[in-house]
Amino acid sequence: MQRYSVNQHLIESILTWVKTDAIAIPEMQRPFVWDATKVRDLMDSLYQGFPIGYLIMWRNPDVNLRDGSTSEGKKILIDGQQRVTALEAAILGEKVMDKDYRWVNINIAFNPLDEKFEVSNPAIEKDETWIANISNVFSHETNLLETVDKYYVKNNNKIDKNTLFERINRLKNIVNKQIGLIELDPELDIETVTEIFIRINSEGVVLGQSDFVMSKIAAAPQYDGPNMRKAIDYFCHLAVMPEFYPQLVEVDKDFTNTEYFPKISWLKNEKDDLYDPNYTDLIRVSFTKEFERGKLSDLVSLLSGRNFETRKFEEEIAEDSFNRLKKSIMDFMNETNFQRFVMIIKSAGFISSSMIRSQNTLNFAYIIYLKLKEKGYKPEDIEHYVKRWFVMSILTGRYSGSPESKFDFDIKNIVENKFGDYLTDIENADLSEAFWDAALVQNLNTPVSSSPYFNVFLAAQVKNNDRGFLSKDIKINDLITHRGDIHHLFPREYLKSKGLGKSKYNQIANYVYMQTETNIKVGKKSPNVYFKEIKEQVESGKSKYGGIKDIQDLRHNLRANCIPLKIFEMDVDSYEEFLELRRKSMAEKIHKYYLSL
Repeated sequence: MQRYSVNQHLIESILTWVKTDAIAIPEMQRPFVWDATKVRDLMDSLYQGFPIGYLIMWRNPDVNLRDGSTSEGKKILIDGQQRVTALEAAILGEKVMDKDYRWVNINIAFNPLDEKFEVSNPAIEKDETWIANISNVFSHETNLLETVDKYYVKNNNKIDKNTLFERINRLKNIVNKQIGLIELDPELDIETVTEIFIRINSEGVVLGQSDFVMSKIAAAPQYDGPNMRKAIDYFCHLAVMPEFYPQLVEVDKDFTNTEYFPKISWLKNEKDDLYDPNYTDLIRVSFTKEFERGKLSDLVSLLSGRNFETRKFEEEIAEDSFNRLKKSIMDFMNETNFQRFVMIIKSAGFISSSMIRSQNTLNFAYIIYLKLKEKGYKPEDIEHYVKRWFVMSILTGRYSGSPESKFDFDIKNIVENKFGDYLTDIENADLSEAFWDAALVQNLNTPVSSSPYFNVFLAAQVKNNDRGFLSKDIKINDLITHRGDIHHLFPREYLKSKGLGKSKYNQIANYVYMQTETNIKVGKKSPNVYFKEIKEQVESGKSKYGGIKDIQDLRHNLRANCIPLKIFEMDVDSYEEFLELRRKSMAEKIHKYYLSL
């Protein structure tokens, strides 16, 4: 059964639909990612009669209103936003929002003499062989014959007048070119729509379900959807670029008068990059926390007003869903909530975004924070549970890959059980003694310095206020915060000279945060050589490697960095033994750290 229709429509018709709100283009309120040369090339393709691909629309389902009548769903353009926006810019002369969220004009010029298009510039504007802005040709107020006559006179009869008329008329008739429009049935589920999108889209770009959510939000002005959509976009942009705030105030004064604006204004002074959510993160957290579901396809259905029992679409459900989502988005963006959550993560030792590889681990930890706060848990319990869950999720790779099914599973269990009981059940299953004694030790057998297990080890060091290797005063915290360097305990060049390959000398059990000047002095020496010199330094009190001059302080420093004391006698023949000893020590430190959370 065919669930879509394919038709050809005039470009003029498409632009008219957009101007009259017959179709919704949610991406219009987001930055235009094409550069001006792509707009130029699009116009040239149309002039030459080349196809420019299909647009894909998905009509919102008809909704049953309270009075018993039916509201016909608005068409949503889900593929082709950039092309339609380019046509509006070039043909209608409309401004577009650039990547810096500034409204700008993209003027395309046309030279009838050689039939070339170019991005307009001051030189072209002064050159009378060019029509500097083709949108003037398309204007209903423009008389084609007058345009031809003026150009003909200015260019001293350089071109036959009939040829000139034919070329400018051909330009003007671009709006009468046809473009393919694929309209998808409103009853299609998201998975099918996504599959159709991928199969048709020539570039194979994956359209995420959060994109459908954003489209649904933007296409619902009756529920203040456009402003909600802007709030999501602006929050995520400000989180990364707080310096954007003055531009926001300048370019979107209407938004500054909405209830959303005060909720995001605090970001203008926010410099921390530990948790910089994108719109997918914000939607996923807000939806899962409020609706206690993990699959975003359900949110698309709810925003459409779908009754899962009757399979019909009802206005009451759509309105309730928008209200609940709005409330949850406000909770997400709340300054106190957001900053308190980030502070909890930092108190667990994760002080830098470089230490967190999984954004979804952060996302679900924030869901837990918001959910437990909503349920009235004590602040100290919330802090304890959020830290434990966050680190457990990293150690077990709980949200690696597609998170939806795990989000759905976890949120339902959190709702149905006491949180502490559910966490204990997971710990008993996934963090048994076998995990700490064997599996974690094996997981530390890797050359990847960004390994989540190494990051947890570093977090443990930060939380314990440990110092860097051979540092008298400088902490691991300082070295991470100020982009210190990770060096090899068994120097890389030393191991290479002994014939060891990259996967051998680059082991995280061989990594340690060490001041660069100390590492330079270590050079290519074997541990039994430079540790002998360190011992002499302690005995003589003459500094060479760092500032430690006390044997007890040295031993404490080695223990804090999980370095076996046997390293004083170790050379390349002892390297494998060293790695095994240090992996076990690192695993023990991580275990104690976890229990302390």
